Amino acid sequence: MLARATSVHMKRTTFASDLLLRLNRAASVPLRMQLQQELRAAIRSGRLRAGAHLPSSRALAADLGVSRGLVVEAYEQLLAEGYVIAQQGSATTVTARPLAARGTKPMHAAPAAARPRYDFRPGTPDLAMFPRRAWLACIRRVIAASSPDVFEYPESQGTLIARTAIAEYLDRARGTVADPARMILCTGFTQGFRLVCQALRARGAQSVAYEDPSQVEQRAAIVATGMKALPIPVDESGLRVDRLERTNAAAVLVTPAHQFPTGSVMAPERRAALIAWAERRHALVIEDDYDAEYRYDREPVGSLQGVAPEHVAYVGTASKTLAPALRLGWLVVPADLVPDMGLLKRREDLGSPGLDQWAFADFVRRGELDGHLRRMRGHYRVKRDLLVAALRDRLPDCRICGIAAGLHLVLELARDASEAAVVDAAAQSSVGVSSIASYRARAERPPALILGYGSIAEGDIEAGVGRLAEAIARSR
Repeated sequence: MLARATSVHMKRTTFASDLLLRLNRAASVPLRMQLQQELRAAIRSGRLRAGAHLPSSRALAADLGVSRGLVVEAYEQLLAEGYVIAQQGSATTVTARPLAARGTKPMHAAPAAARPRYDFRPGTPDLAMFPRRAWLACIRRVIAASSPDVFEYPESQGTLIARTAIAEYLDRARGTVADPARMILCTGFTQGFRLVCQALRARGAQSVAYEDPSQVEQRAAIVATGMKALPIPVDESGLRVDRLERTNAAAVLVTPAHQFPTGSVMAPERRAALIAWAERRHALVIEDDYDAEYRYDREPVGSLQGVAPEHVAYVGTASKTLAPALRLGWLVVPADLVPDMGLLKRREDLGSPGLDQWAFADFVRRGELDGHLRRMRGHYRVKRDLLVAALRDRLPDCRICGIAAGLHLVLELARDASEAAVVDAAAQSSVGVSSIASYRARAERPPALILGYGSIAEGDIEAGVGRLAEAIARSR
């Protein structure tokens, strides 16, 4: 007999729990001993972990179809053997015991990598600044005031209310032409980009170009869909469109508003040349607008999608503006790609989490996102200024680049410096930095470090730079 036992709320100290047990009434082994063996095996194998509450004897007996006395006797035997503890008025609880399944060794989760004391690694915003109260209020409003339809499977393209709210925001703040009907909500940039690559591959595309340097994951996504990844160099004016012209790429992935990781902004003539290339080749420009909201010393740069919506697929996320944990991203694609993209998204996961979409729509429409971004621009600017001042003080011979926007900057090292040696020396001093070499396909740039200031505390910046300067000196 296979039974699921569920405890009942007999006392405040006992909560409902599910427990899968197997009893064979045709076996010669008494049910009492079978129950003891099943519970003992569940504890020894780790299915019942230390601190887990067992169902009440009454509830377990009812679910298994046995007498309550039989369950009480089994619990008492486990208590005598030290597998469980029991106190008056409390649930019977599993004790802390090592796994001891016969023939196996205890298994432990791999320890998480220790976070550096001074973490300048790029890619993470200041998570301590997440607007918890405002987000919680949005969640509560959605759950309290919405119809039961909110809890249904979401539309594969995303809920209409969220697509509409995001489209209105993008048109207003990023200069897009974002029709909600052309939008697909996804779980972040990686999924969105992968879906675009899959759609292109299904249409016969053989290769996709990307910026060099750039995120390694982007190259991997292209290759994973069976296409060739073509690196195109980047300079101070952005992507080298003249190099792109020499390829047969069906699409190109760019970060025109704030190139990652160099920090350069695509010059107007390069933007015009890129759009002309897409129109002439009937190719697609995939625009990653990952942190364009954060600007300090320059005017905002509008999106490419707003200039050529039929040749640009726009990708944005809430990862840098709010938090990566939301796993919320959006695509605005040319009209002819919408059916394919919607089908691919449906096949992949039946749609992204709907409640978060409703909450984000409420967050945007109430002006919470605009207010949060205004606060964060000031917050990050202070951090950036502290980091630049400390670097100029401790490392005056190193050139600092890409400081006008975003959440990171580039620190160019002496031409004979070893990036790997610097990164290793910094790690020994518990300073986390990234080398630009880890983002490059070809070694065409001087050695440099990428220093993020999104997640490090203001009070740690100066001391962290001091340790970094010492690490650079040691690496020589």
